[in-house]
Amino acid sequence: MAASAPVYRAIAEQDLGFRSDCSSRPILDQIADKWSMMAMAVLAEPRRFNEIKRRLEGVTQRVLTQTLRRLERNGMVERRVLPTSPVGVEYSLTVLGESLREPFGHLYDWTVANASEIQARQRAYDRRVRS
Repeated sequence: MAASAPVYRAIAEQDLGFRSDCSSRPILDQIADKWSMMAMAVLAEPRRFNEIKRRLEGVTQRVLTQTLRRLERNGMVERRVLPTSPVGVEYSLTVLGESLREPFGHLYDWTVANASEIQARQRAYDRRVRS
């Protein structure tokens, strides 16, 4: 984390990266989406659509379809039509998608490690706001 701190400071001090036309914005919007992150985590190995859906409790078919299409468009996921009857479709991570596994892993680990504190702070905030 220490190595990235100067990068964030430089971005903030020079007003870089936060412009409305910054090319990183749509990419961050895509990969930081909860369903995108979860779908990519499930794709540690190639999987069919329904298997992905079963593993992502709460995702609708429509949202999963949109998520996988965006990931495919951005080069993170590859869609392969299987020569089966009926025709099946399998999804897998591309090399580019694989390169996100490590940073996603760090973010997930941070989330799990800090979930209790965040939830406690949310409850405290909600009590203050209701008062």
